[in-house]
Amino acid sequence: MLGHQEETRAAYDGVVELYASMFADRLESQPYARVMVGTFAELVRGTGNPRVADVGCGPGHLTAMLHDLGLDAFGLDLSPAMVEHARRAHPALRFEEARMEALPVGDRVLGGVLARYSMIHTPPGELPALLAEQVRVLAPGGLLLVSFFATDGAEPVRFDHKVSPAYSWPVDRFAELLAGAGLVPFTRLVHDPVSERGFLDAHLLARLS
Repeated sequence: MLGHQEETRAAYDGVVELYASMFADRLESQPYARVMVGTFAELVRGTGNPRVADVGCGPGHLTAMLHDLGLDAFGLDLSPAMVEHARRAHPALRFEEARMEALPVGDRVLGGVLARYSMIHTPPGELPALLAEQVRVLAPGGLLLVSFFATDGAEPVRFDHKVSPAYSWPVDRFAELLAGAGLVPFTRLVHDPVSERGFLDAHLLARLS
């Protein structure tokens, strides 16, 4: 487990400024993703618990967007260089270095978890444990929005992501993993890719019952 995490951390540490410049628009050019993040924020506000973790927050652009949408959002990332950048870019918000498998958050305290393409580097066999950790921190009725690359095949596909090796997933298989972790998937959006990789982009919204 630690091997791929160290590789991913080092890879993202090395591309902080480039990565931040590529995603500084905070979804202005991605209408489908923007709708899903906005829906997530509205539903979390409706729970009465606005505390949200942006896991795999990168340079913090989505953490800031969630804050602007009325949530008490903070960011967590494996890469210390990303966390440092996020703190500089958004000094009013909280960012911490953390692994998704060991979140520095108490049990059942969050209204939501956003995981935008932050699970894609996790090998398939380790994903159930990672999802269980997201469930641990969610309060009853809390929401998880996860975005990932989707494939039409029956099995996850490993591919050479530009930063670090990653996996695309059949949407139904990923939804089954969410259900197995104790979540109820209730909304999915799958659309044509916004990059040259060719995979579909998928967003799944699930609730802890």
